[in-house]
Amino acid sequence: MPLIPEEPQIHESAQGPRATQAAGRTAPTPRPVPGPRSAASPRPGHPGPGPARPAPPTPRTHHSAGQSQAARPEKPSTPQIQLIPAPADGALDAAGEAVDLLLDSGRAPGDVLVLTTGDQHPWAEHEQSFGEAAYWAQHDARDDVFYADAAAVGRASARPVVVVAVNGGADDAAARTLPAALAKANALLIVCGDPERINTVLGRGV
Repeated sequence: MPLIPEEPQIHESAQGPRATQAAGRTAPTPRPVPGPRSAASPRPGHPGPGPARPAPPTPRTHHSAGQSQAARPEKPSTPQIQLIPAPADGALDAAGEAVDLLLDSGRAPGDVLVLTTGDQHPWAEHEQSFGEAAYWAQHDARDDVFYADAAAVGRASARPVVVVAVNGGADDAAARTLPAALAKANALLIVCGDPERINTVLGRGV
């Protein structure tokens, strides 16, 4: 099922509820984006996000008038798939941007699982230095974005959104990871990497 590469944006269905600000009211202070951005970050504190990024796009409303968002099903029968084109050495950064947009648009941190096919995310490397038990305890707590190597996808539990960074690894890494990641995604699978390779894998594996 070929996918058309698109600009890095998050589909409306992947966004959580967005509070509408009343005229004249002061917007609440944005919460910091959870999850350290580098292995050098101290534990357990998390630094704030990096340089300012553009605000996420305004979601488009697709449901008919009078249909409340609460009435829409929480889990669609088939997760949506979004492709973010990126070279292997830029896939991790693209995944980070996707996560930031998800959080900025209201998605709960615990809703997001990030998998890497090549080098691990610095957060995963840092947290694993405290031991596997402590690392997976954070996964089980489900109160923050969780980063894992694609080889651990079988151990990870399903979450509403799964983000995969195809940032290298063996030639068949994506072929093994993407179908498994799709099975773990309740609502949305975001894949960051080479479009031709990803479309070939998804066409064969899904």
